[in-house]
Amino acid sequence: MFPSFFIAHGAPMIALENNDYTQFINELGKTLPRPKAIVLFSAHWETQTQQVSDVEEFSTIYDFGGFSEELYRIQYPAKGQKDITQEIVGLFEKQGISFSVDTSRGLDHGAWVVLRLLYPDADVPVISMSVNSQLAPKEQYQIGKALAALREQDILIIGSGGTVHNLRALKWAEDNGQADDWALGFDEWLEGRLKAWDVDSLFNYRALAPASQYAVPPYGSEHFVPLFYAMGAADQEREAKLLHRSYRYGNLSHSVWQFG
Repeated sequence: MFPSFFIAHGAPMIALENNDYTQFINELGKTLPRPKAIVLFSAHWETQTQQVSDVEEFSTIYDFGGFSEELYRIQYPAKGQKDITQEIVGLFEKQGISFSVDTSRGLDHGAWVVLRLLYPDADVPVISMSVNSQLAPKEQYQIGKALAALREQDILIIGSGGTVHNLRALKWAEDNGQADDWALGFDEWLEGRLKAWDVDSLFNYRALAPASQYAVPPYGSEHFVPLFYAMGAADQEREAKLLHRSYRYGNLSHSVWQFG
């Protein structure tokens, strides 16, 4: 059975960078058994109703501005897989989860940056999934849990976002790998709760976690919630491992969590 993962996609430029974090993700893709397909929840696809892609070949969305021209020339033409989309539809219908099927949207950078680092040749089918940051964490977890059976079929489930992602707090001129105390404190609290699989505390992170208002600002919670989708997919095993954690720009967290 494949584990599920939460992978931070960081700033868009990591698509072009060669550093410890990009090397780690690239090596992860080489180390894992080859998946039959990837189901990916992206922080950059927010909808009120859960969306499930049914796209023959994805276009590449450049949902950012002001970066190197080289970044806008990257293509990641991954293909979809209709039978897996239909299986997801069946799982959601069985669990009474509201959804719609999207037949046209491409892959945003929350998806293709991570996927390109894992599988540079775009040769693994992808089913793209939206997130809803307005749902309660328990509901996000339940959506992931509904897909747990896919892992038995060698399908890789990924949540792409960031545990600490506050664009207004970033220190672009301070890229020395050092983390602000409040960012580290939040991530360390999160680590303890995830390893204990303490869902009651995790679902109430806003009240319980130190500096939650900075780490997960109200205008940026969409980057945190993919964690719950990925975690829910491993509810049966309830095992969490921190594979990597580093920081950029004072507090932007690059973390990779494995569930199951």
